[in-house]
Amino acid sequence: MDTISTQLALELLMEDADRIKMLIRNQKNRLCISQCKAFEEVVDTQMYGFSRQVTYAARLGIITKEHGNQLLSDLEKELNNLYNEVYEETQDSRVDLGKEGEPLAKN
Repeated sequence: MDTISTQLALELLMEDADRIKMLIRNQKNRLCISQCKAFEEVVDTQMYGFSRQVTYAARLGIITKEHGNQLLSDLEKELNNLYNEVYEETQDSRVDLGKEGEPLAKN
Protein backbone atom coordinates (compact mmCIF):
# COMPACT_ATOMS: atom_id res chain seq x y z
CA MET A 1 0.00 0.00 0.00
CA ASP A 2 1.33 3.39 -0.97
CA THR A 3 1.57 6.08 1.64
CA ILE A 4 -0.16 9.40 1.19
CA SER A 5 1.89 12.48 1.84
CA THR A 6 0.72 14.94 4.43
CA GLN A 7 0.87 17.67 1.79
CA LEU A 8 -1.43 15.76 -0.58
CA ALA A 9 -3.93 15.03 2.18
CA LEU A 10 -3.97 18.69 3.22
CA GLU A 11 -4.45 19.78 -0.40
CA LEU A 12 -7.42 17.42 -0.72
CA LEU A 13 -8.98 18.85 2.45
CA MET A 14 -8.47 22.38 1.17
CA GLU A 15 -10.10 21.45 -2.17
CA ASP A 16 -13.13 20.13 -0.29
CA ALA A 17 -13.29 23.30 1.80
CA ASP A 18 -13.06 25.42 -1.35
CA ARG A 19 -15.82 23.38 -2.99
CA ILE A 20 -18.15 24.08 -0.07
CA LYS A 21 -17.22 27.78 -0.12
CA MET A 22 -18.07 27.92 -3.82
CA LEU A 23 -21.40 26.24 -3.15
CA ILE A 24 -22.15 28.93 -0.60
CA ARG A 25 -20.85 31.86 -2.69
CA ASN A 26 -22.51 30.77 -5.91
CA GLN A 27 -25.98 30.53 -4.45
CA LYS A 28 -27.73 33.16 -6.52
CA ASN A 29 -31.31 32.45 -5.52
CA ARG A 30 -31.45 34.54 -2.35
CA LEU A 31 -35.18 33.88 -1.99
CA CYS A 32 -34.51 30.14 -1.82
CA ILE A 33 -31.95 30.65 0.93
CA SER A 34 -34.38 32.64 3.03
CA GLN A 35 -37.50 30.51 2.44
CA CYS A 36 -36.59 26.92 1.61
CA LYS A 37 -34.71 24.43 3.71
CA ALA A 38 -33.15 22.48 0.82
CA PHE A 39 -30.12 24.79 0.55
CA GLU A 40 -29.61 24.73 4.30
CA GLU A 41 -29.82 20.93 4.36
CA VAL A 42 -27.30 20.59 1.54
CA VAL A 43 -24.86 22.91 3.28
CA ASP A 44 -25.39 21.17 6.63
CA THR A 45 -24.69 17.81 5.02
CA GLN A 46 -21.56 19.14 3.32
CA MET A 47 -20.36 20.75 6.54
CA TYR A 48 -20.94 17.58 8.53
CA GLY A 49 -19.06 15.47 5.99
CA PHE A 50 -16.20 17.94 5.94
CA SER A 51 -16.05 18.04 9.74
CA ARG A 52 -15.69 14.24 9.75
CA GLN A 53 -12.86 14.47 7.21
CA VAL A 54 -11.13 17.10 9.32
CA THR A 55 -11.50 14.99 12.46
CA TYR A 56 -10.06 11.98 10.65
CA ALA A 57 -7.14 14.00 9.30
CA ALA A 58 -6.42 15.34 12.80
CA ARG A 59 -6.53 11.84 14.26
CA LEU A 60 -4.01 10.69 11.65
CA GLY A 61 -1.76 13.63 12.52
CA ILE A 62 -2.06 15.18 9.06
CA ILE A 63 -3.28 18.45 10.53
CA THR A 64 -3.49 19.78 14.05
CA LYS A 65 -6.81 19.92 15.82
CA GLU A 66 -6.47 23.72 15.90
CA HIS A 67 -5.92 23.88 12.14
CA GLY A 68 -8.97 21.69 11.59
CA ASN A 69 -11.06 23.91 13.84
CA GLN A 70 -9.88 26.94 11.87
CA LEU A 71 -10.91 25.32 8.57
CA LEU A 72 -14.38 24.64 9.95
CA SER A 73 -14.62 28.10 11.47
CA ASP A 74 -13.76 29.74 8.14
CA LEU A 75 -16.53 27.81 6.38
CA GLU A 76 -19.04 28.68 9.10
CA LYS A 77 -18.13 32.38 8.82
CA GLU A 78 -18.65 32.26 5.06
CA LEU A 79 -22.10 30.74 5.54
CA ASN A 80 -23.03 33.23 8.26
CA ASN A 81 -21.97 36.09 5.98
CA LEU A 82 -24.24 34.78 3.24
CA TYR A 83 -27.20 34.46 5.59
CA ASN A 84 -26.56 37.99 6.92
CA GLU A 85 -26.46 39.38 3.36
CA VAL A 86 -29.74 37.63 2.54
CA TYR A 87 -31.38 38.94 5.71
CA GLU A 88 -30.26 42.50 4.97
CA GLU A 89 -31.41 42.27 1.34
CA THR A 90 -34.85 41.00 2.34
CA GLN A 91 -35.18 43.74 4.96
CA ASP A 92 -34.11 46.43 2.49
CA SER A 93 -36.48 45.24 -0.23
CA ARG A 94 -39.54 45.07 2.02
CA VAL A 95 -42.25 47.54 1.12
CA ASP A 96 -44.81 48.60 3.68
CA LEU A 97 -48.28 47.87 2.30
CA GLY A 98 -51.55 49.55 3.21
CA LYS A 99 -54.96 47.88 3.59
CA GLU A 100 -55.55 47.62 -0.17
CA GLY A 101 -52.10 46.19 -0.81
CA GLU A 102 -50.79 49.47 -2.18
CA PRO A 103 -47.37 50.68 -1.09
CA LEU A 104 -47.54 53.37 1.59
CA ALA A 105 -46.02 56.72 0.69
CA LYS A 106 -42.78 57.43 2.44
CA ASN A 107 -42.41 60.92 3.83
